[in-house]
Amino acid sequence: MLTVRKSQDRGYANHGWLESYHSFSFAGYHDPAHMGWGNLRVINEDRVAPGTGFGKHSHRDMEIISYVLSGNLAHQDSMGNIKGIPPGDVQRMSAGTGVTHSEFNHAEGQSTHLLQIWITPNVTGIAPSYEQRHLPAERMRGELCLVASPDGAGDSVTINADAYLFAGLFNGTESATLNIDSERKAYVHVVRGAVEVNGQHLSGGDAALISAESRIEITNGKDAEVLVFDLEA
Repeated sequence: MLTVRKSQDRGYANHGWLESYHSFSFAGYHDPAHMGWGNLRVINEDRVAPGTGFGKHSHRDMEIISYVLSGNLAHQDSMGNIKGIPPGDVQRMSAGTGVTHSEFNHAEGQSTHLLQIWITPNVTGIAPSYEQRHLPAERMRGELCLVASPDGAGDSVTINADAYLFAGLFNGTESATLNIDSERKAYVHVVRGAVEVNGQHLSGGDAALISAESRIEITNGKDAEVLVFDLEA
């Protein structure tokens, strides 16, 4: 079964310095029908204004992935990491027993556009940790490239969760198929452009919530960037 959720149906918040769309209930946006999907808990599409950002705040027992689309995100945390996260880099932070961090856009005249992704871990109380990888565009071209996995396969970042995240770029005749266990759930988020997912047309910000299916087919892309999640049910 595939259910389409349109971009305009997401939650929305504008704080002046931050404009954010929430795929699932988050902060002041609460929708009992959209509390997550499988162990995927949060996808926030954020635009951070120049010279602003998220001050120091804490997390625990959550797998957090930052996927930067444009601009640059400056990260600093209580583990001693001071990093810049440019487009093409994927950051994973396992909050574990607790971590404090901040994220800022220090660029002048340019907003930072990113996706913040939270996945519920399958183990709690572990030591917090950090990982960052570069994801070359050529690896994503016409393919579903593994970005995050429980075992770090294929140079993906390692997450403490029963989940797999893939990313791909599709245009024209480029296509890809992902075989999945029909007992699991899957989620497809169109980052930008337009594409067909199992024959359903989706545009930027749209998503497909998938269950009881054994294949995900990505076709007919128009300058599309797509994230695909293989999730525990």
